Amino acid sequence: MTSQPIIREIKDNEIALEEFENEILPNEDDKVQEVIMNFPTVYIHNWPETGKYEVYVGESNNIFNRTREHYHNRVKNERWQHKLLGKNASLYIIGHDHFNKSLTLDIENRLMHYLMSVDSVKQVHNGRGNPQGNYYPRNEFDEIFHKIWKELHQRNEELFPSERVIKDSAIYKASPLHKLTKGQEHAKEQIIDRIESAMAQDDKQIVFIDGEAGTGKTVLNSSTFYELFCRTEKKNVKFNSYMVVNHEEQVKVYKDVYKKLGIEECCGNVVSKATPFLNDHPDDDSVDVVFIDEAHLLFTQGNQGYRGKNQLDDIVKKAKVTVIVFDENQILRMDQYWESQMIDKYRSKAIQQNNHITLTEQLRMQADRETLEWIDDFTKNQMIRKIPHGSYDIKIFDSPFDLEVEINKKASAEETKLSRIIANYDWDYKDGKRPEDRLKKYWEVIAGEWHKPWNYELKKDLKSQEMRKIKDKAWAEQEHTIGEVGSTYTIQGFDLNYAGIILGKSVTYRNGRIEFIPSESSNDKVHKRRTMSDGSMQNFGEELLKHEIRVLMTRGVNGMYIYACDPDLRAALLEAAK
Repeated sequence: MTSQPIIREIKDNEIALEEFENEILPNEDDKVQEVIMNFPTVYIHNWPETGKYEVYVGESNNIFNRTREHYHNRVKNERWQHKLLGKNASLYIIGHDHFNKSLTLDIENRLMHYLMSVDSVKQVHNGRGNPQGNYYPRNEFDEIFHKIWKELHQRNEELFPSERVIKDSAIYKASPLHKLTKGQEHAKEQIIDRIESAMAQDDKQIVFIDGEAGTGKTVLNSSTFYELFCRTEKKNVKFNSYMVVNHEEQVKVYKDVYKKLGIEECCGNVVSKATPFLNDHPDDDSVDVVFIDEAHLLFTQGNQGYRGKNQLDDIVKKAKVTVIVFDENQILRMDQYWESQMIDKYRSKAIQQNNHITLTEQLRMQADRETLEWIDDFTKNQMIRKIPHGSYDIKIFDSPFDLEVEINKKASAEETKLSRIIANYDWDYKDGKRPEDRLKKYWEVIAGEWHKPWNYELKKDLKSQEMRKIKDKAWAEQEHTIGEVGSTYTIQGFDLNYAGIILGKSVTYRNGRIEFIPSESSNDKVHKRRTMSDGSMQNFGEELLKHEIRVLMTRGVNGMYIYACDPDLRAALLEAAK
């Protein structure tokens, strides 16, 4: 067991620093003096700004010299330093007798990662992390960090909430400050090298990233986008870069991430959905780099909001470099359906340019290989195998009431509070309209006598003060949503601790196989026929329903609980769980 960290908090000004150095520290015991004076330290400047905190995290071999440099604004390219003047700021100085350069850099990186995920933090300055590889004592890092955060939490719960609260936030999960796997790190460097060489040579490039749900696509995309920003800012060279994602909740998360890291302040609005992006950039070759997260959600046909023929084609025309992230198993609508030749055009171009990346490691679900194979069999092969009983918790319920009780238990525990009920789109829901049955207040998911409002329905009852508290939170992070059912569209791209899944009547079990019945779905984007490139009309409803169920079954990090409305499917699942 490692020793306790040494943490001291002082007022963040030169007089307080001098008093600490010359009067307070000499009266500390010898170990405290030795660690703070002669070991590397990590420090946190923090000051209130418009009701929230702004913070700066750093590390130094000499905390006193470094801090005086900040006070006198002698550190290059630190635009934040003038904000300290006249602020009611405090400074945390953090030391440990095992600190070396690599360990303090890792502590610094995780502190930035955590603090940018805190609701009460408006902006993290010096947001560029520098996570380290292997070093001594790397095996002590987690234990030392937990002790540091625990003590900081005891000192200021608002600025340093519990680690579980941090890790459940959507911003934390999409943060570019994650320590990447070796595969992700290699992919990031490959993408940035391609972008830099393409910009230098005015050479149009396509980078194509294939990866299924939970393989770290969003973190790779976010990290690469931010690293490109940091490198170009350091070189004082600006690339005109944008992040496009056709998912309202994800747009909000990305906007919050880059606002907290200062990109929005520096570069304006860099995140948007596809149609607004195209409307804002009508000319071809008008932007340098576009990152597209979840490109499978782009429209491949015109609709009420989009008048073109293919959003990806239109975006590629406008960008010198396009980074495309794609997962065909998450396409949910007919106007997002991709004919093989549509997407192969870009995948093949990326392969030709040596820019094709495939992510395969499952990073979301804490599941063994047998569990992942069971989900594949259910969602792809339409088969129900015996449910494995490994570390991943799969339970089948004969009653939706019992499922709700169990999910509520999980949601009431601090370590699993991000647990919610979700369902496929088999019950009517019309945004902005009242239910046809005027006796009903909400659009609901109904299974026998059990019923629960669809997502965003309870929001209608919130007071303005409550609305302000949740405006920056994703659906599952809002406390009242434990009383709702999330849809595939709402939960796509997000994690839950436990997912309580209600399978509607479009998912059945007949003659030993799972069957998908589009006519039972309330998703009108599934029913429509598709005009193919050869002029023929086809329907891919069954395939899209498969994708809906796969989205639901890949949300739970620790487990999923399932209730099936179809009696035969429910019986088959209960038998498989024995």
